[in-house]
Amino acid sequence: MFVDEVIIKVKAGNGGDGCTAFRREKYIPDGGPFGGNGGKGSSIIFKTDEGLRTLLDLRYNKLIKAPKGANGQGKNKNGRGAEDVIIKVPLGTTVKDMDTGLIIADLTKKGDEVVVAKGGRGGRGNTAFATATNPAPNFSENGEPGEEKTLKVELRLLADVGFVGMPSVGKSTILSKISASKPKIAAYHFTTLNPNLGVVRTVDGRTFVAADLPGLIKGASLGEGLGDKFLKHIERTRVIAHILDMSGLEGRNPLDDYEVINKELKDFNEKIMDKPQIVIANKMDLDGSKENLNRFKEKYNVPIYEISAITNTGLDEVLVALADELEKQEERPLFEEDNFESHVLYKFKKEQPFTITRDNDIYVVKGEKIEKLFKMTKFTDEGTVRFARKLRAMGIDDKLLEMGAKYGDKVQIMDLIFEFKE
Repeated sequence: MFVDEVIIKVKAGNGGDGCTAFRREKYIPDGGPFGGNGGKGSSIIFKTDEGLRTLLDLRYNKLIKAPKGANGQGKNKNGRGAEDVIIKVPLGTTVKDMDTGLIIADLTKKGDEVVVAKGGRGGRGNTAFATATNPAPNFSENGEPGEEKTLKVELRLLADVGFVGMPSVGKSTILSKISASKPKIAAYHFTTLNPNLGVVRTVDGRTFVAADLPGLIKGASLGEGLGDKFLKHIERTRVIAHILDMSGLEGRNPLDDYEVINKELKDFNEKIMDKPQIVIANKMDLDGSKENLNRFKEKYNVPIYEISAITNTGLDEVLVALADELEKQEERPLFEEDNFESHVLYKFKKEQPFTITRDNDIYVVKGEKIEKLFKMTKFTDEGTVRFARKLRAMGIDDKLLEMGAKYGDKVQIMDLIFEFKE
């Protein structure tokens, strides 16, 4: 089964919890804190695998959850970090964060990998909090939560040349003649239900990869037929081979076919029309083909090559032309840099680290940094004092007073409700 698009959820591992412990050995007075740190949580990594051709494995694995790090222990023993989870994906896989709309990665080369969800760091044991003024802290941290994301994973086939055209114009037949690929061929529309790839060798020894894409029809860019599912695979090709049934055997006018397909390509993505296009006039061995070809040449001034896939006529010439055109084209990235998550400079975003709203008589505090601090806090006596001190340093107390809160009012952070105190 060919699967080229899935939406999945990923949850990286939490860091292990830090340990609160003290030295209590004989003959060691004032032993002090002795709790170790937690281990790092497991990250989730996507890595390319040349042997894969589909996202089928991800279709049946909609939630990927990584293990947490081990907790710290007494005697200053740090917890073991969890091993990262590596998910194999095909070359040509794009990963998009559904919450931000940004591209996390476009994996197109052998060995490409990206961390799609980062594991949380381990919580610190009480040994790490010892200071000159507090030499025996009686608190430690929970592990940092691992990242949670909803991802859209798409596969766009890596092909140099994309064959486009109406159903039954001969795309699959041509691919079967010029490569070792064996696409399904039959005398009815939409025989090809999945894209097919083939490695092509020209008579002068050059090679390239061609993709036979399922037949497009009018309205493909809006979801008609199979076009909306496979048009995206054309985006990565460097040259478009537009195949026409010049005989009109199916009762269609090849000139109309040419206009319809180009309109669908443009409606789907205008940048596709910037790609060089070679027109292949197929079925030139049939009656009526010459007349239609002459009418086409009168109307359009584009490179066009006459072939008959059935009789193997003209194929060598068109393959050389495609190879020549490919040598002129530089490889360009599919996405602009501004679309990538790594190019967003979060440190320059002037946003409040928290928001406070009022829900009846309760002040509700929200914010990524606040919620992470909450999850990592162990609410012992000392831990609670440290949590309150952190909130005050972040300006939450001042903001509450500015909004009219009085000491004794209720404040909520996540599922904890507490009194606002001086």
